[in-house]
Amino acid sequence: MKASTSLISLAVAVTAVLAGCGSTPQRFYTLASPAAAYAAPAVASPLWIEVGPLAVPERLARPQMVVSSTGAQAQVDVLEDSRWASSFENEMRDALSSGIAGQLGALDGTRGGRPAAAPVTRISVQVRRFDAVEGKGVDASLGWSARRGEQARPLVCQLNLSEPASGPGIDAVAQSAQKLTARASAVMARGVAALQSNPDASCPI
Repeated sequence: MKASTSLISLAVAVTAVLAGCGSTPQRFYTLASPAAAYAAPAVASPLWIEVGPLAVPERLARPQMVVSSTGAQAQVDVLEDSRWASSFENEMRDALSSGIAGQLGALDGTRGGRPAAAPVTRISVQVRRFDAVEGKGVDASLGWSARRGEQARPLVCQLNLSEPASGPGIDAVAQSAQKLTARASAVMARGVAALQSNPDASCPI
């Protein structure tokens, strides 16, 4: 009986390996933009920023890309073969923090490393909507806030962005998502810069 069970297990394992040989290879994408795309520093250093863990809709809290097909907005597809380099919320958090820091010439303490006594501007982000539609692009709605040090009144803002796709296919959707995230980090960077000189700064456009 043990020998028979072992043979069955081996057959199942071989079948799984053979099936995997014909599967579509996974493709991985990032939301982070190249550092060369960042503008010159807008504030004097040293400035520390920290982006807290993002709040995202449950359906997006995964590494797989989630897209809709044109004309089927009520239906979404979770793409097993097209994934972000990490879970969506971590990928966006890293992209926003590096983007904001890069555009301001700031130091990024999001993942640690900030001296305890160093003043910091903390940024919180809630992704309320991030709709990717193949062949069309990405629409997003973000709520975000920034607080400088122990400042009593944070800057609280709402950001709605759309980024059209440059063509058909998932590659174009991923590029739209990356460009939209870069635009979001640019708006947040302007808000953080304004907050450094004016505690009553308004939300940037």
